[in-house]
Amino acid sequence: MKIVHTPEEMTIWSNAMRREGKRISLVPTMGCLHAGHLSLIKKAKDLSELVIVSIFVNPMQFGPGEDLDAYPRQFEIDCGLAEQQGADIIFSPAPEKMYDDTFQTSISVGRLSRGLCGADRPGHFEGVATVVTKLFNITSPHVAVFGEKDFQQLAIIRQLVKDLNIPVEIIAGPIVREADGLAMSSRNKYLEGNDRQIALCLSQAIAEARKLIAGSTEPVLVSSVLTVVKSIVADAGAVLEYAEIIDKVTLATEEYVSAESVLAVAAKIGGRVRLIDNSILI
Repeated sequence: MKIVHTPEEMTIWSNAMRREGKRISLVPTMGCLHAGHLSLIKKAKDLSELVIVSIFVNPMQFGPGEDLDAYPRQFEIDCGLAEQQGADIIFSPAPEKMYDDTFQTSISVGRLSRGLCGADRPGHFEGVATVVTKLFNITSPHVAVFGEKDFQQLAIIRQLVKDLNIPVEIIAGPIVREADGLAMSSRNKYLEGNDRQIALCLSQAIAEARKLIAGSTEPVLVSSVLTVVKSIVADAGAVLEYAEIIDKVTLATEEYVSAESVLAVAAKIGGRVRLIDNSILI
């Protein structure tokens, strides 16, 4: 497996592979790979001959006071895990190679970025949209694979590709969970002591919401579902940032639960670990 640290070398490699007629997939990550990431790499390998895994902790998507410096990093371990899943090349540039002293351009995906995580993290999705566009330009993939756990991010990337006519097919990979239901996340490493148990409130709230909806023979009011969700999170001792039931494409809030509805939840555990989760409800 090849490791590349500069955009220039990465572009040369990708262009050469495309000239040979090879199909390329990209799996963008910030490293600290877990089973969820590995499932995306495996899916990418099924979709193409060559897989690029980018490992880049993107400073542009971290706001003031967020965990940029503390974000877990394990580059050598990540390389080994990616290679085991069939990755052909790791692209891991230094921040100054992606954003030099003259950098001044950013990309914003308007309406989809405003609610949910975007409401509490101003500028976050602008950073995501910008770095993903750069990665697409640098690696020239035919396919890019993203996880459904970052549901708003996935919707934004799809809109970005559509709006800017970027010739990349976006494929979603399902959420991978621990045996007890906790959604896999690099930030799970921050959980200490009882916080790991408290964190289960997100998946438990989703399970209860699904149970409530499945047991109803009448249209279900979103407000009644969210009351249950908020109660479960609060009783567990987590601090809820948001709980919303939204249309899976437009991310617009809904009055009644439908086949297009997604429950999205974000909460802080132990006062500092921010986790997200989501699920289709029907």
